[in-house]
Amino acid sequence: MKKDCLTTFSKVDFNTFEPEEDKIRIEDIAHALSMMTRANGHFPQFFSVGQHCIQCCHEATARNYLPQTALACLLHDGSEAYLADITRPVKKNMTMYLQIEEQLQHMIYTKFLGYVPEGEEAELITNIDDSCLYYEFLHFMDEKMYSVEPVMVSTPSYEFQPMADVEKEFLSPFTVIITSIGTLPFFLALLSLIKKRIENELLTIVLSFKIRLMEVL
Repeated sequence: MKKDCLTTFSKVDFNTFEPEEDKIRIEDIAHALSMMTRANGHFPQFFSVGQHCIQCCHEATARNYLPQTALACLLHDGSEAYLADITRPVKKNMTMYLQIEEQLQHMIYTKFLGYVPEGEEAELITNIDDSCLYYEFLHFMDEKMYSVEPVMVSTPSYEFQPMADVEKEFLSPFTVIITSIGTLPFFLALLSLIKKRIENELLTIVLSFKIRLMEVL
């Protein structure tokens, strides 16, 4: 193991402080999340982060959201494969962790989606995440997290599943969705590159115009 790195399931030396996109592997994410418990282990039985992510993906599909949104739901806790799952009351006070988590999560989205969900799509993902959280706590702890019961279109499963089965189930929708959206990440990345180039060219034109204007004046 290299200094400041963790060794992943696929034997990759991964530095969470200086992550490299080519070292992010879906098999590592699927394996780690299938082994990681929700609620810091306080549910009466084992329920993994992987199961939660799969349920979020199913819910997005049941709501007829776009395939890439369903994939984003599947991947929304992907950074925890490298950082561990920290409960919300603690996480919100960990500024450095939040910065590292955001950087890594954005890199995961960019690698597999070709972009980082923003605006309305980001809100849809958060809504599903919160809805699944609500019903997990209702089922396992008989606790209502919010005063208003959120919408749940799909039928969640809270039965214990062997970690290996969860790992396979995580990879299954990933493969199906990636195949269905085809080369979408490539085209989105290309569009982003074109947009940046146009912005740079426009900035150059504006600066050139200002310089010429100053020379005339």
